[in-house]
Amino acid sequence: VALKRMLNFNVPPVKNSTGEPVWKVLIYDRFGQDIISPLLSVKELRDMGITLHLLLHSDRDAIPDVPAVYFVMPTEENIDRMCQDLRNQLYESYYLNFISAISRSKLEDIANAAIGANAVTQVAKVFDQYLNFITLEDDMFVLCNQNKELVSYRAINRPDITDTEMETIMDTIVDSLFCFFVTLGAIPIIRCSRGTAAEMVAVKLDKKLRENLRDARNSLFTGDTLGAGQFSFQRPLLVLVDRNIDLATPLHHTWTYQALVHDVLDFHLNRVNLEESPGMESSPAGARPKKKNKKSYDLTASDKFWQKHKGSPFPEVAESVQQELESYRAQEDEVKRLKSIMGIEGEDEGAISMLSDNTAKLTSAVSSLPELLEKKRLIDLHTNVATAVLEHIKSRKLDVYFEYEEKIMSKSTLDKSLLDMISDPDAGTPEDKMRLFLIYYISSAQAPSEIDLEQYKKALTDAGCNLAPLSYIKQWKAFTKMASAPTSYGNTTPKPLGLFSRVMNTGSQFVMEGVKNLVLKQQNLPVTRILDNLMEMKSNPETDDYRYFDPKMLRGSDSSVPRNKNPFQEAIVFVVGGGNYIEYQNLIDYIKGKQGKHVLYGCSELFNATQFIKQVGTFGNI
Repeated sequence: VALKRMLNFNVPPVKNSTGEPVWKVLIYDRFGQDIISPLLSVKELRDMGITLHLLLHSDRDAIPDVPAVYFVMPTEENIDRMCQDLRNQLYESYYLNFISAISRSKLEDIANAAIGANAVTQVAKVFDQYLNFITLEDDMFVLCNQNKELVSYRAINRPDITDTEMETIMDTIVDSLFCFFVTLGAIPIIRCSRGTAAEMVAVKLDKKLRENLRDARNSLFTGDTLGAGQFSFQRPLLVLVDRNIDLATPLHHTWTYQALVHDVLDFHLNRVNLEESPGMESSPAGARPKKKNKKSYDLTASDKFWQKHKGSPFPEVAESVQQELESYRAQEDEVKRLKSIMGIEGEDEGAISMLSDNTAKLTSAVSSLPELLEKKRLIDLHTNVATAVLEHIKSRKLDVYFEYEEKIMSKSTLDKSLLDMISDPDAGTPEDKMRLFLIYYISSAQAPSEIDLEQYKKALTDAGCNLAPLSYIKQWKAFTKMASAPTSYGNTTPKPLGLFSRVMNTGSQFVMEGVKNLVLKQQNLPVTRILDNLMEMKSNPETDDYRYFDPKMLRGSDSSVPRNKNPFQEAIVFVVGGGNYIEYQNLIDYIKGKQGKHVLYGCSELFNATQFIKQVGTFGNI
């Protein structure tokens, strides 16, 4: 909503106005691009009158009779470039929108450039948008993508970090969270654990919100803010959690669709990049091997199949794709018939979508065609994505890993020794084995004895594993052991459901032979459990000493005694140090059972196990 308002020159777009939109150019930097791209497609931008969208630092030609909407971070180099644009008189008028608040001195730089370029009248509006966060789902956001190594798990937990570096990281995180609440139009009640990076974020955020509220004339939380309607009756709870309370989940193998895509494919800001394997036809001897085609697909809110199944266990997804395909095949003859009526048998789909709406109104036949073609596009997309995931599951035996890790995390009896799993040459990559071992190490009540550890280490080395992450996890475990007992992960394990019914039929796209049909039982991960305690006001030793901040209170009194005794309806969980889709999915599943309650999940960065292991491995021997 905020972006659409900005692209409409900062006035709310009028519904059902028939007039043409005002044509304009959108100029953004990489930060702006990352914020817009998961939310608005090129088509949606065009519908809002954006004919061109260009990067600020690319070579741009002058378009003197068009207004330009800028959406950039207020950095030194961005501002220099904008001043240059003014001097070169590139556009008719300039609407300058800053992702995060611009400082007074930088604003003066722009003003001086405008005066120098005789362009003061052309700078139509200057806005602080407070949009410095990336929304990936209706209920999920992540702080940034461009400089994410600056706020990464590794950056926050580096043993040699200086106080000033830590301050900078915390300020970056707080700036984004502040933007998030300005956009929501709500002042949260903040809870956090003590003695962690999350606590530093809480203290700073409380101070920043408080200062903004005190300055009544310029407060961002008054009157017609965007989200006012949504949360007006009750304030949301913000739970700030530190990644270090649970390092097992980020390493865990998973079984739900979205989390699997993120774990085994290249999935980033809602776009998945696949390498298509070249066809099987043999090329003549000595010919150059065919280049692999790269395809990318957007998995978005408008994709109904994705919305419905991103949280489903993988076997269910495969079965649903198959069902969709069968129902489409039944309609395919209809498509052929429609195409022949319209005399466009051979045409590609693009030509069909170009048919103007007037002809579409002529026959109901035409109106059902685009819908069918869209359905077909989604089926193809998910067939490709799910097949790519399935290849990983089968070649790496991910179902076995998932089930085994669930047993370790829930302290169930294991049917196969960990050493056997590690030394089985057919199961998993060296990284899969390392993940499994680290989860075992993190979840065990007491660390394995030196003798056992040596034995494991030898097996891991023989399997080709890189042992670098272990030294950090070892230290982390020794440290947290003093701080608290290991987190428990509930005591349920996935139940195999016998083999697949329909998918096993020979007619299926997916050859699922040998893959276990595991069904998940809802069990709350540590982050979800903490949220549950704080949202429902349950007393629990795990969360009883969490600090409580209310930025609306005149004097911030520090205590862990909540003033508010009623359970919350709305909550935001934010993980300082990085999050993952497993945790997100777990929260969503938890809240489904709570009538009328909402949860949003946010994190300083989103990483999969590979990326997390890399970060942990770079600590070296501390």
